[in-house]
Amino acid sequence: MLLARQGDPEAFDQLVVRHQSAVYRAALAALRVPQDAEDVAQDAFVRAWCHLGRFRGDSSFKTWLLTIVWNQAMSRRRRVVSWLRRAVAIEAVVEPADGGRAQDVAVHDKQMERHAQRAIQGLSPTLRDALLLAQSGEYAYGEIGAMLNVPVGTVKWRVSEARRRVRQELARLGYGHAR
Repeated sequence: MLLARQGDPEAFDQLVVRHQSAVYRAALAALRVPQDAEDVAQDAFVRAWCHLGRFRGDSSFKTWLLTIVWNQAMSRRRRVVSWLRRAVAIEAVVEPADGGRAQDVAVHDKQMERHAQRAIQGLSPTLRDALLLAQSGEYAYGEIGAMLNVPVGTVKWRVSEARRRVRQELARLGYGHAR
C-alpha cells in the first residue's frame, strides 16, 4: 500500500488484482448489468489511483475502494432512469435447479425463482441494495455499511427487513416453505 501511495504503478496493479473481484461484484450488485458494472469498476480503479493521496487509512484500503465503486455505481444508476428494465435475471446469479430432481419440482423451483426475483425488484432501492450486497457473500456488514454510508446496525436491519418482505411475498403466492 505504501509503495502504491508513493506512485508505484506495479504496487497499485497488485492492489487491483487483489480487489478486482470484490469491486466488480459491488458494481454488479448496484447496477445488475455486467457491462455497466465493468465500466464502473474500471472508473473506480482510475479514481482510486488519482485520489490515492486522499486515502487516510481510517479504514482498510478495500473498504475505501468499495466506497468509491459504490458511489460511482450510484451516480451511474441515478443517470440511467431505466436501470431496472435492464436488470440481470436472478437465474444468472442463482445456481440452476438440480437436474436429478423430478421435472415438476424443477418447474416449481424455477417459478419460485421468478417470483423471488420480482419480489426483490419490488423492494425499495435501500432494502434491495443491502440485500443484494449481503447475499453476494463477498462483503462483511461493515464493508456494506461503508459502501452505503450507513451504520452496520442499519445494514443488518435492511437485510433482515428485505428478507422478511421477500418471504412474506413468496408466502402470499403460496410458497409457504420460503425461507
